[in-house]
Amino acid sequence: MPDLTAVKTALRAHRIELPSWAFGNTGTRFKVFAQPGVPRTPQEKIEDAAQVHAFTGVAPTVAVHIPWDKVDDYAALAAFAKEHGVAIGTVNANVFQDDDYRLGSVCNPDPRVRRKAVNHLLECVDIMDATGSKDLKLWFADGTNYPGQDDIAARQDRLAEALGTVYRRLGPSQRMLLEYKLFEPSFYTTDVPDWGTALLHCVALGPAAGVAFMLDQCHNIEPKIPAQIRSVMNVQEATAKALLIDRDALAGAQQAGDVLGANAVLMDAYNTDVRPLLAELRVEMGLDPDPVGAYLRSGYPQKIVADRVGGTQASWGS
Repeated sequence: MPDLTAVKTALRAHRIELPSWAFGNTGTRFKVFAQPGVPRTPQEKIEDAAQVHAFTGVAPTVAVHIPWDKVDDYAALAAFAKEHGVAIGTVNANVFQDDDYRLGSVCNPDPRVRRKAVNHLLECVDIMDATGSKDLKLWFADGTNYPGQDDIAARQDRLAEALGTVYRRLGPSQRMLLEYKLFEPSFYTTDVPDWGTALLHCVALGPAAGVAFMLDQCHNIEPKIPAQIRSVMNVQEATAKALLIDRDALAGAQQAGDVLGANAVLMDAYNTDVRPLLAELRVEMGLDPDPVGAYLRSGYPQKIVADRVGGTQASWGS
């Protein structure tokens, strides 16, 4: 059986990064749904993310998205985050919300567009320098919609050239994270469609290229902060179950070719109710065992609705 003390130690050290854009108004491709109390500035997004960390204890960094979180003074933004008990995490580039990127950004056949995209990526590294961020996260909407639209191999070469330029700009303690998504948003080919493509580019670049663990989701109709708290708890619960797998028993069953036995070991952990374990851990960490309930009782939901009147709420694209 797994050592519960070791499981708790691992869970206590677990860190889950939050996305700033999750606290703005979001929706489906048909409608963005507005909510009262939604942040109007990057600072207010950080305030809300800090609430998630305050009640979970495992979300100490906030990923920012440029230009959605653009400010005049990024060092001041980092200081603001520190004052609220969190830090600026991954800097996310945006090379998909511009008419120039209709045929792609760093993979675009037009050298002018590629230079524009790379310049933005380099700007994001400058922002990392100012905020103390260690990670640059890249997602490219680049791809094609029709066979023959572009030279697919040439697009990979353009991608590699752009990544190499940005990689060489990274500081000694900084990393580049290359995200992949299947079939999004292109209909025929996506230039970074899967982990294999991302892995090959990262291996070619060097040890400072890879992936990281963070949330990248938006809650469209539910209140933003408790929804993010719930998501953090979901990740904690899944991680706790993974840590409870009896690795020795599983390896023994696998080696013996015991198909049902190996499955039973896995399902025993999967079917374990880990909520009491996590509640106990939170108490040991000086936290309320019920993070969502504690947040709802804190008065913060009512405060932001009352205070955040006027201005323009953050939303997709802003």
